[in-house]
Amino acid sequence: MKKLILLAATAAMIVPGTAIAQRHDRDQRDRTEVRQDHRTVQANRRAVRSDRRTVQANRQAVRSERRVARADQRVAHANRRALQSNRQVVRSERRVRSAYVAPVRNWTYRPVSVGYQLQSAFFSPRYYISDYGLYHLQAPRNRWLRWIRYGDDLLLVNIRTGRVLQVVHYRFW
Repeated sequence: MKKLILLAATAAMIVPGTAIAQRHDRDQRDRTEVRQDHRTVQANRRAVRSDRRTVQANRQAVRSERRVARADQRVAHANRRALQSNRQVVRSERRVRSAYVAPVRNWTYRPVSVGYQLQSAFFSPRYYISDYGLYHLQAPRNRWLRWIRYGDDLLLVNIRTGRVLQVVHYRFW
């Protein structure tokens, strides 16, 4: 009977120890899982912070690009205003230069067409147009061709023959 009591006492001591060991193993696994979950949460928070920083940097880049675009728009607007001002100056200069004085006394303007023959008085350098770009004209092909002002019109004339080769009406107004 002693053996039986000793066996029962030993069994009584071993069984709760095994249960405690199993509970301890379960607790340790739970703690490990909690730690892993905590690490995952921390990693997710770091990723969110990193994403926020990226978004913030992107916003700053967009703001900077908008500032540059606005500055470019201001420069373009100023350039347009300067161009308009230059055009006004050119037009006013044209008006000043556009006072046409006929080479012949009592001359009156008559519309001219291609093939018309001009008098040699109109071939004076006073009537030559030398700045073709100002009037949006093509340069003459050879030295005998000249652009000549005739009233409000521009004529491309062969100065050897006096024949009109091309007419641009109302270039001076």
